[in-house]
Amino acid sequence: CYMYRRIHAALAQNPPIDSFDVFKEGKAQNFFESQEAISAICTYFQELIKNIKDLDEKQLQEELFKLLQVSLWGNKCDLSFSAGEDSSQKSSPLLSLENLIPYIVVNDMEKLWSVLVSTKKRNAEKSKVRVDIILDNAGFELVSDLVLADFLLSSKLADEVHFHGKSIPWYVSDTTKHDFNWTIKKLQAANHMWMSRCGINWEGNLKKGAWVYHDHMFWTLPHEFSSMAEVAPDLYADLQKSDLLLFKGDLNYRKLTGDKKWEYSVPFHQALNKFHPAPLCSLRTLKSDTQVGLKPGQGEQIQASDSDWMISGKYGVVQFDAAV
Repeated sequence: CYMYRRIHAALAQNPPIDSFDVFKEGKAQNFFESQEAISAICTYFQELIKNIKDLDEKQLQEELFKLLQVSLWGNKCDLSFSAGEDSSQKSSPLLSLENLIPYIVVNDMEKLWSVLVSTKKRNAEKSKVRVDIILDNAGFELVSDLVLADFLLSSKLADEVHFHGKSIPWYVSDTTKHDFNWTIKKLQAANHMWMSRCGINWEGNLKKGAWVYHDHMFWTLPHEFSSMAEVAPDLYADLQKSDLLLFKGDLNYRKLTGDKKWEYSVPFHQALNKFHPAPLCSLRTLKSDTQVGLKPGQGEQIQASDSDWMISGKYGVVQFDAAV
């Protein structure tokens, strides 16, 4: 965190390059090199929403689970993790989902579904259902997050989605407001019918307020999230308005759990250390050695067959905690 802040400070003190994003080129390259995967997911999604009204509850649930997994594994495409080497998504991520299920070491997708469905029923009369996505990487991962967000609206599981990005260029590939808007503009201009359609629809979601983008300095400060209520009470209060928080990526997981060397079987709820603005879920591929909420012996068993399992990005979690 300190290093990335120093990079930003060096630029901030040197107008006219004070708003320059030193990572912009890498992020753009990741986006363009992931075109095949991006076109595949946009095509899949546009075909899906044509008939979304005809899907029964079971089918909607299956589609949500698919798009959650695409968003989860999209988190592999991380330029700071790959030391700037090519980390683009070359092929359609939808083809390999079935094979990747065994690598999801905590899978709380059913709990997510229950929260969304029960909130929808409870709020049917009055207020809107709000989902917040705390973003991680730009490039393919961001597109997978936007597809998931559009699915939540199109399926009427949510009425509005709030996105939270970084207020300064951060961790090589993290999403800033510029990256967010740039991605939607690039999709609109794509020479591909379904990519372009996604971009146009997403611009529409922003214009009508169904999607809202926020950034806050807290996300680039070194604090763990359990200190948010004290350090950034305005942000904490905003998150309390949400019905479900989705935290993307490894660094968010580390900040959720205080980045401690927990025993694997410590409950997620305990590691959150009273951080409970709303029901929350982490979608994270493992790239650092902190992990909680595993079954007794589960971590040791994986460790025995794969010593790099906590840092390789090969394993993932969809880990849920209901707010108290």
